[in-house]
Amino acid sequence: MPPRDFNRSERVAGQIRRDLAKLIQQEVKDPEVGFVSLSDVEVTRDLSHAKVFITVFDPEKAKDSLKALQRAAVFLRVRLGKELRLRHVPELHFVHDDSVEQGSHIDDLISKALKADGDGFERTLADAEGPEDPEKD
Repeated sequence: MPPRDFNRSERVAGQIRRDLAKLIQQEVKDPEVGFVSLSDVEVTRDLSHAKVFITVFDPEKAKDSLKALQRAAVFLRVRLGKELRLRHVPELHFVHDDSVEQGSHIDDLISKALKADGDGFERTLADAEGPEDPEKD
């Protein structure tokens, strides 16, 4: 029997991500949640726990958003139970995904380095070594 492309926990994680994003957007009324986006959901093999990674539009409010989502976790779990056809709905654990902020920080560092370079010209390894020796011909 050939191996499956997606195991059950990955399929459940994908469905939870889609349904949870819709629920947070449409049904969570807590203003402290703010503007959040679900970047990923990881579900344990036994489907008892789901780690929900969120990105926050305003990084300074990430802790407040996480606390608000944690308070709404029971409500969201009950609503997910109505949407999903599972015997047991995984317990939700919200985690801040700061990869977007890290990427933005790296972009800023690269921009500063290019400006500090003077002419803004990106040097390659060949440029750094200088011109080839004309006597080799």
